[in-house]
Amino acid sequence: MTTTATALEADTVVTELDRSSRAPVITRRALQYALGALWLLDGALQLQSYMFTRGFARQIVAPAAAGQPFFVAGPVHWNANLIALHPALFNGFFAATQLALGVAFVIPRFCRWAIVASAIWAGGVWYLGEGLGGVAGGHMTALLGAPGAALLYLVLALAAWPATAGSRGDSSVQPPSWTGSVWAVLWIGYAVLDLLPGNGASPTVAGDLTTGAATVPQWLGVFDRRLASGVHGLGSAYAILLVAAELTIGILSLSRGSLRPVAYWSGIGLAALYWAAGQSFGQLFSGQATDPSTGPLVMLLGLAALGALPATARSEGRRPVARLSW
Repeated sequence: MTTTATALEADTVVTELDRSSRAPVITRRALQYALGALWLLDGALQLQSYMFTRGFARQIVAPAAAGQPFFVAGPVHWNANLIALHPALFNGFFAATQLALGVAFVIPRFCRWAIVASAIWAGGVWYLGEGLGGVAGGHMTALLGAPGAALLYLVLALAAWPATAGSRGDSSVQPPSWTGSVWAVLWIGYAVLDLLPGNGASPTVAGDLTTGAATVPQWLGVFDRRLASGVHGLGSAYAILLVAAELTIGILSLSRGSLRPVAYWSGIGLAALYWAAGQSFGQLFSGQATDPSTGPLVMLLGLAALGALPATARSEGRRPVARLSW
């Protein structure tokens, strides 16, 4: 009798493990909710008083053209000049659009429309508002917010596309498998950006961190300065270690082995560090932030890639439980 009970308990444990291994880390519906929350945040940030002044156009939009080729700088300057003509009117439209997107994402019947509108809006913002995230100019890195938050909004919107006619079924549907490939391309691209002249050099990175420390709360400024000191102390070894880490994350993300989830989690952790240090948590409390920057979006993409893994890949490394039988 005791052996039979033990066998039943063991089978129960195995069943629970099997269920947890089959459950995706994040579902498409969860992605939709996350995007809704992010768009609501962006809309709320757009309602800050500074955004209704010409400063929004001159000090936030226009600088995205700096160091960019003409095909990027020209449209960005045109957009900034247009907004500066009627800043309150345009900004009110921007805020209303983003708040509407946020609400639409959490209502199942409007979700598909929200995704299409979100992709179009994010594409426009990426080009005309973010200047392609600074990537075309070759001076942006993952630490500073490449490739731009708007591009990641677009990618995540496509990843959240409902797999069924009704969005309710997406509560158990995995994100699409292509998110893993996008994740790999993103991190390999980060390594390429850091290899460009000056981008990954320790004096440049230390300078960026020190400059950022002057515009953030004291506790975060102390963290940035200490990190800058550590980067400066590493010298040329910093660039080698950074590029090696980003390449490793990207390459392992394309593998089929048990290291693939490790690569995803490592990238999520590194993105969190970038968000805290180089991006200063998007300077959300500065009064001039328009979005949380790329850190949270990269982390969300990593979770989507994890959620897209087959159950067997997610459960690799679990300690096997012996099945007892009479």
